Amino acid sequence: MATYTKLSSGSWRVQVRRKGRYVSETFLRRDDARRWATDAERQVDRGETPTTSRVARLKTFGELIDLHIDDMCDVGKSPLRSKAATLDMLRRHLGKCNMAALDRERLIRFGRERAAQGAGPVTLVGWLATAVMAVAAVGLFATW
Repeated sequence: MATYTKLSSGSWRVQVRRKGRYVSETFLRRDDARRWATDAERQVDRGETPTTSRVARLKTFGELIDLHIDDMCDVGKSPLRSKAATLDMLRRHLGKCNMAALDRERLIRFGRERAAQGAGPVTLVGWLATAVMAVAAVGLFATW
């Protein structure tokens, strides 16, 4: 059986103890924690090793953008034209970047490259705000 704990940050930690196995994950939404716990319990029952959450499996920034778009569509708010274009541009320019390599210096380099191509300060801030919003929406600030 899973144990759910609401953390002071507002996130939910779920712990699964079953058949001598222990796994845990942290999620922004309780519903996501519940779904993951149910899957983890089934995997333990089948003798498999529970998989990590979909967020923890992200390798590239492009995968994060895809996850963010999927989450938006799940709640019935697909990205409109402007946001979709911004996410598409971020995916083209930063999508293959490993999440571990996407740090402050990489974002500064991206901003300078785009500025050299004629993007103005407001445009750059908009792109970077969208990138940060995608990271926050899937709950990766702890690792980013």
